[in-house]
Amino acid sequence: MSDATDRLVEIMDRLRDPGGCPWDREQTLESLTGYLLEEAHEVVGAVASGEPELLCEELGDLLLQIIFMARIARENSWFDFDAVCDAISDKMIRRHPHVFGTVDVAGADEVARNWEDIKQEERKEQPEASALDGIPAALPGLLKAFRMTEKAAALGFDWQRPTDVVGKLHEEVEELESALLAGSGNGSPPVREELGDILFVMANLARHLGVEPETALQGTNSKFMSRFRSMEDQARAAGRSLRSYDLQELDALWQEAKRLERG
Repeated sequence: MSDATDRLVEIMDRLRDPGGCPWDREQTLESLTGYLLEEAHEVVGAVASGEPELLCEELGDLLLQIIFMARIARENSWFDFDAVCDAISDKMIRRHPHVFGTVDVAGADEVARNWEDIKQEERKEQPEASALDGIPAALPGLLKAFRMTEKAAALGFDWQRPTDVVGKLHEEVEELESALLAGSGNGSPPVREELGDILFVMANLARHLGVEPETALQGTNSKFMSRFRSMEDQARAAGRSLRSYDLQELDALWQEAKRLERG
């Protein structure tokens, strides 16, 4: 272990030991899960920002949560941080025989297939296990769809070309239109199901295009937020509220926001 890692583990030990920080001593694995998720999202935001210093800081915050949980596990005599590092190191070596062994691969696609084959071999002691079992149930829906189809594709269940997925997307949109024309109201089970199918195909399309959909959507969310705030600023400068604008005027504000963004 490096001196820097030892230092962080020692700081956590000081915080959790008798006479340490009352707040840190009260925490449990359950109480830390929310912070773990929050810090993971902060890392994603830092990546999107393109600011190396911010990314370094947020990765440190995320690492702290892992060190924290490993310390609690050590208190329960389950494992320690060294065991966490050893376990993931063993797994990475085992699942990269093309790097640490004698297996030859032709490219990234073959690496992904080999990865799933190795995981299937590891599951032999659990004959009823699924290739999808390792996907966290709490993942956001779009990312979960992306991961599920990624694992299915590694086993050969996939479209051959992105254009095939686009064709499926058109088909699902037509089914949603049919549900609406049939009188299914907003929020009805048929509409919800067809919209879900569209989002699932969109996750598939993102995978075929080499785009992680959750990050792509967050980027668009940030862009919308920036432009909408610009619209609000324009309205305030005119002494008005956005609610007082009609749709045509709102569209003009939106176009101006886009122009200012480009400028």
